[in-house]
Amino acid sequence: MTRFGFTRSKFGPLGWRRVSRPVDLVVALGIIGLLAIAGAVLQYRLGPARTLVGAARAIDGDSLRLAGEELRLQGLDAPEFRQSCTDPAGRAVDCGRSSRRALEALLAQGLVTCEIGKVDRYGRGLALCRQGETDINASLVREGHAVAYGGTAPRKTRRRPPAAASGPCSSSGPRPGAAGTSAEVPARAPHNHHEEA
Repeated sequence: MTRFGFTRSKFGPLGWRRVSRPVDLVVALGIIGLLAIAGAVLQYRLGPARTLVGAARAIDGDSLRLAGEELRLQGLDAPEFRQSCTDPAGRAVDCGRSSRRALEALLAQGLVTCEIGKVDRYGRGLALCRQGETDINASLVREGHAVAYGGTAPRKTRRRPPAAASGPCSSSGPRPGAAGTSAEVPARAPHNHHEEA
């Protein structure tokens, strides 16, 4: 049958001879199935994440250096190193340095194990870190030194730390890194500085 002067071709788009639509569907599903199996095997062999273990050093409240790699703690946001915040009474607080000291205290307790699953836009590994039985990411949020951030927040944490937390992020002020929280620090940039307190 012709429609508008064109005849129906019995060949597919690549010149293959068409057998029938159901056969085409079965072949396509077979190829998709093989790709899914290959992906599952590759995932199994490579593992879901890399793991680094060793002594770590804090860069700021949400980044650290471990085994020569700069890592960003996944699922949280802490004030930048030189960022200052305002407490509920209106006093200036050195919240960036305070958050870094809290991370340093956790890292000083011994060897750290970090699982890196993804990379951020600056090429840093996004890590879930533990020091012994302590979940470092969750501890920083729970103690008020950072806020849970993004869809990958540490397990058993909330968007804001509990009222009993004493860290600089425990008040109901703006989120670390938010516009207007510091005159010294612009929006988040890659950490390639190594400042000391």
